[in-house]
Amino acid sequence: MSSKYSHVFTPIRIRGVDFKNRIFLAPATPVLSTPDGLVTPELVNWMRMFARGGVTTLYLGNCSVDLSENQDQSYQLDLGRDDCIRELARYADMCKEYDCHASLEINHAGEGIGFETFGRPAYSASSYISSDEEIRARMLGRDPIPCEEMSKEKIREVIGMFADAAYRMKRAGMDIVMVHGGHGNLISQFTSPKFNKRTDEYGGSTENRARFAIEVCDAIREKCGENFVIEYRCSGDEEDPEGMHIEETIKLAGLLKGHIDILHVSAGLHSLPFGKDEYYRNWCQNALMPRCFNVHYARDIKRAHPDLLVNTVGSITSIDYAEEIISKGWADFVSMCRPLHADPDMPRKYAENRPEERIPCLRCDTCAKHIMVPKMIYCAVNPMCGMTDELRDGVIPKAETKKKAAVVGGGPGGIYAMMTLCRRGHDVTLYEASDSFGGNIIKAANPSFKLDMKDYLKWLQSRPEKYAKEYGAKLLLNTKATKEMLDAENYDAVIIAIGADRIIPDVPGIDLPNVAWAPDAEEGCIEVGDKIIIIGGSTNGIESALEFSARGKQVEIIEMNDEAGLRFQWMNKSSGSQAREFERILQNKPEIRIHYRSRLTEILPDGVVYEDMATGEKKTLSGDSVLLACGMRARLEEADTLRHCAPESDVFVIGDAKEARTVAEATNEAFRICLHI
Repeated sequence: MSSKYSHVFTPIRIRGVDFKNRIFLAPATPVLSTPDGLVTPELVNWMRMFARGGVTTLYLGNCSVDLSENQDQSYQLDLGRDDCIRELARYADMCKEYDCHASLEINHAGEGIGFETFGRPAYSASSYISSDEEIRARMLGRDPIPCEEMSKEKIREVIGMFADAAYRMKRAGMDIVMVHGGHGNLISQFTSPKFNKRTDEYGGSTENRARFAIEVCDAIREKCGENFVIEYRCSGDEEDPEGMHIEETIKLAGLLKGHIDILHVSAGLHSLPFGKDEYYRNWCQNALMPRCFNVHYARDIKRAHPDLLVNTVGSITSIDYAEEIISKGWADFVSMCRPLHADPDMPRKYAENRPEERIPCLRCDTCAKHIMVPKMIYCAVNPMCGMTDELRDGVIPKAETKKKAAVVGGGPGGIYAMMTLCRRGHDVTLYEASDSFGGNIIKAANPSFKLDMKDYLKWLQSRPEKYAKEYGAKLLLNTKATKEMLDAENYDAVIIAIGADRIIPDVPGIDLPNVAWAPDAEEGCIEVGDKIIIIGGSTNGIESALEFSARGKQVEIIEMNDEAGLRFQWMNKSSGSQAREFERILQNKPEIRIHYRSRLTEILPDGVVYEDMATGEKKTLSGDSVLLACGMRARLEEADTLRHCAPESDVFVIGDAKEARTVAEATNEAFRICLHI
C-alpha cells in the first residue's frame, strides 16, 4: 500500500539524475573527518543512518574547497587535493546501497577566516573590518585586521577551486553538489550589498554582484558536465539592514536560475548587529521560535519563479509539514537536519503510514552544543545518533544471557532503559510511583509555547504500552518500588531512574495557600492573581514567567545570581540559542522584572520579603501568588536504598536520580548503560 504523503514521495529526475523523494538531509557537520580533512569510516557510518532511513540526498556541511586557504572550523572536510577522492568514494558508495545521493556543501568562508589561521588577512569581495574580526580582535587583544579585496586573478583562482572541488566529488561517484552562497560566506560576500563595495564588474548592481556566483556555477557545469546537479544555497533574507532582502533575493534567483538546478533557501548572515547569535537563530531555530521559520522566503521565490526548483529549510519538524509545503507549491524539496537526527527513520515511517512512530525533535540543540566543543554529535531523544560506529546498522544487539530486570521510574531515562533492555531480549518490569509515565517531561510540557516538548511527551508516553505489547514488558503504575518489593522478585539487574525532588526553600510562610510549585500553577492547581512573584530565574522560572505573561499577568522574579550568572545557568541547562532567546523576549516584556542578587527570606499572604545580597537590605515585594522554581535535587538517599536489590555490578543509578540534569543526559546514559546488561 502506498503512503498518504504523495507529494513528498513523488520522484523527480533532474539532468537524468533520479531522486526517489523530496526529503534532503540539510547540511550537517558531525566533526568526524580526520584533522587534515579526509572522510573517515566513522563519518560514513554516521551518515549511514540517514541513508538507511529513507532520505533521497545527504549533505555534509561546510566542506572546504581548499583547506590550505579556507578553514573556519576544526575537522572540516578538504576538497582541495586529489587524495580526498578515495575516501569520498566510501561515502558515495555507502549511499548507493540505499538508493540515496551522497553530496557535500562546498564553501569558502572568505572574511570568516581569522588572520591567525594562515598568518595573513582573509580574502573577501572588498576590504573592510567585519564584526567577526572585531570580536576576534577583542578576544585576542590585538587591533582588527581588514580583509583583503580579491583581485580578478584571485577571483579566477577561487572559481577554479570550486570547480575542482565539485569535480573531485564527481570522480568519487557523486552526482549533486551544494554551492554555499548564503550566510555571509565568500560567495554571499560578493552578492550582498553589505559586504561588496567594489566598483568594477563584480560590484554595484545586483547583476554585477551576482557575477561571481554565476561564474562559480558555470565553472562547475563546464568541469562536471551536463549530468551533474547543482544546488545553490542562499539566504532568502539576510536579516540585516545593510544586507540583501527578499525582494533582491528574488531578483538574484532570476539571474541564477539558468546556471543552477535547485535553489536552497535559508536565511541570515554570520555577521549581524547582534553577532552570530542572531545569525544562528535565523539558520537554526530554538524551541521558543515558530516552526517552518524560513518557508515563506522559499514560497515567495517559488511564486516569482515557478520554473525554478526550490528547496526550503528551517524547523520543518515533520513530514506532515513537508507534505503541506510541497502540496501547496511553496517549494519542491524540503530539507531537515535536527528532526532527522532525532529520527533518521522518519521518511521510512511516513512511507509506511506510521507517522505516530516518529521521534519528535526537541530543538534543544544538544547536537550543536557538542559540535562547538568539538565532540561527536549526539541527540537528546535519539541516543543511537552518538553510537553509529558501534551500532553501524542501527540494530541493538541481543544479550547473550536473558536477565530479569527492573526499571524504577517512568521518566525519560527509565523509559529509554526499559526500551533498550526489552530490545536486548530481557524480561523487564517498569515501576512508576505516579499514575502516568513521562516523569518531569509532563511538567516541562506545560507552557503553551512548548510545542516540541508536547509532541515528545505524547510519543514518550506511548512507548511503555507499545513495549508491553511487542516485548512483554510489565508496567506497574501507582507503584513506588521499595527494597523489599524488589528483593522479593530476585532481579538480575536494576536501573534506578527515580528522578529528583523539588527544592523547597526553608523560609517562613512556605506553607501559605498562595504558594505553589511553578509548573503546578501552570496546570491550574491554584488560582493565581494578577501579580505573580516567581522564586528562581532558572529555565523553569523563565518559562513560567513567559507563560503567565502571555495570560496577562505581571511577573517579578527573585533570583540569587547576577545577570551574567543567570545567563550562564540558562545556557548550561538549555541551548545557547534558547538562552539568548530568553534575553531577546525579556527585553520586549517590561511586565516581567528580574531582581538579581536577591535572596528570599519570607513569604507573606500578600507578597514576599527578600534580601538585597549586595547591600544586605531587606525589601518587601507585593504580589498575589508566589511560585517556586528553585531547581531540583537528586534523590541520592532513596537511590542508595535500592542499590543492593540485584548483583551490584548490574545496578545503575541514572538521570536526575544521580544529578539533576537534562533530557539528553538521562536518555543517553540509560541507553548506553543498558546496552551492556
